[in-house]
Amino acid sequence: MRILGLDPGEKRIGVAITDPLGITAQGIDVITYHTLESALEKIQAICREYEVVKIVVGNPLNMNGSRGPSSEKAVRFAEKLQDTLELPVELVDERLTSVSAERTLISGGVRRKERREIRDKLSAVMILENYLASR
Repeated sequence: MRILGLDPGEKRIGVAITDPLGITAQGIDVITYHTLESALEKIQAICREYEVVKIVVGNPLNMNGSRGPSSEKAVRFAEKLQDTLELPVELVDERLTSVSAERTLISGGVRRKERREIRDKLSAVMILENYLASR
């Protein structure tokens, strides 16, 4: 009974998954895509492989809590996921997760070139960890 965490972006989606007991989160992939349909196919394959029962999607709200263009895209993405995969999808506030992930990688000495992909995966882990902590 695993939960999938996603950090959707314009070209990449960071992917994290819980352990079978739903206690910890670990990054598993970064999906690079050109069409939403191709991304959904990859996510569906991951859901089957890991027997996912729920998906949480990062929602980049504005600092004042309102929705901006990025948040609207995340909401539409979550709705499409739910319709396509027929799994429960929940939006999770992800303000500053990408910034926090970037700072963590910089402090860890990760080279700029390697940071982009790792950042997306680490952001997905942080989104999933925030969700797990809030339950």
